[in-house]
Amino acid sequence: MFFKFPLIILPLFMKEKILNKAIDLFLTLGFKSVTMDDIAHEMRISKKTIYAHFKNKTDLVKETTFQVFESISYGIDCICASNKNPIEELYEIKRFVMLHLKNDKSSPQYQLQKYYPEIHQSLMRKQFEVMQDCVINNLNRGISLDLYRSNLDVEFVSRIYFLGVTGIKDELLFPPDKFPKIDLMENYLDYHLRGIVTSKGLDILNTIKNKTDHE
Repeated sequence: MFFKFPLIILPLFMKEKILNKAIDLFLTLGFKSVTMDDIAHEMRISKKTIYAHFKNKTDLVKETTFQVFESISYGIDCICASNKNPIEELYEIKRFVMLHLKNDKSSPQYQLQKYYPEIHQSLMRKQFEVMQDCVINNLNRGISLDLYRSNLDVEFVSRIYFLGVTGIKDELLFPPDKFPKIDLMENYLDYHLRGIVTSKGLDILNTIKNKTDHE
């Protein structure tokens, strides 16, 4: 039994290492640029080892994409569970997501949509399911705390928010040389909140922004 145990664990360990390296390279350089040869070279393994766990690059892209999604979803759940006020919560989620995606430098979602449309569509459906629950809860809490206007159509605002968060990643509409990703996220969140906050919420928003500007 002593000798069999490592042999059972090793393949799973190698698959995890390949996934982690692929995630790092895809988010840094982009899905299109990184080849299986690049991953093998970075890990100092053969391509045959990669293909023992993933039948092709599309399979690897799919698994890395959904692993990142699950990791980010878990992090967002933890932030929501910390019971911050709704405005602080949205800023904390924004910081977490941008850090996790390396500030979106390689435009992973845009490249996924362009080169792997089926994976992108599947991811968007999952993102909507997760974000819809999160944003609706955020809106309802904000209304109950008198931070958001009481006459909001929560279902409508939550869907518009999702469209905005995903839409600003379209590089045809927002070319990176004119609209840096980190500024886009900051500006969109500010735009979203200023459309729904009460005067009490606006005071909190301005306090957060002043603090952020001085960091």
